[in-house]
Amino acid sequence: MGNSALKAHLETSQKTGVFQLTGKGLPEFPEELQRLTGNLRTVDLSNNKIEALPPFIGHFLHLKSLTINANKLTSLPSELGKLKKLETLSLNGNQLQSLPACVGQLKALRTLSLSGNQLRELPGGLGTLRHLDVLDVSKNRIQALPAEVAELQAIEINLNQNQISMVSPEVSRCQRLKVLRLEENCLELTSIPISILTDSQVSLLSLEGNLFEVKMMRDLEGYDKYMERFTATKKKFA
Repeated sequence: MGNSALKAHLETSQKTGVFQLTGKGLPEFPEELQRLTGNLRTVDLSNNKIEALPPFIGHFLHLKSLTINANKLTSLPSELGKLKKLETLSLNGNQLQSLPACVGQLKALRTLSLSGNQLRELPGGLGTLRHLDVLDVSKNRIQALPAEVAELQAIEINLNQNQISMVSPEVSRCQRLKVLRLEENCLELTSIPISILTDSQVSLLSLEGNLFEVKMMRDLEGYDKYMERFTATKKKFA
């Protein structure tokens, strides 16, 4: 991509606060963006070939949305934790195997999307994100939903298309959790904690494509209680 085209993008971004440059084969995060650290609210660099984020990412103190889907990221710099106004972080379709602890410092974060990476376990340290509404870790290699999940404040957790065979009963202690997606995993009916049905706030539990037929759920203790929440929620949005 020519310098003149990039220059035009930068000039527009200076006025709009939005920098979007997708599908251009960029090998790295454009250094020229450093000039706009005071302006940018939204950055979208999806469908490029970026392998790493530079430390100066921490200078974008007004950034609210950072989208770098479908690149080649294998890790994230600790400076990312300085983005105290960031509300949306979308890193779908990269090669991340873990998340650095600094993600837990993104206090304004509402949506964290990590679908289609190489995560082998649910990222830890996210319990500090008090405003987190949606956590999407679908299409990874996660094998269990551990007790630490109880710390999460998310309203929706998407774990579809992983390799999960164990779900901790602690998931029922997630105070804000309403939607739990566990489709296409390795779950037996006996792996579903009864407490999700009897004692949680979950009103949508998606379990299609596991090692049992979903209709078998009807025989579980607490299923009626879960269906009451499910129906009440459906009516609310009808």
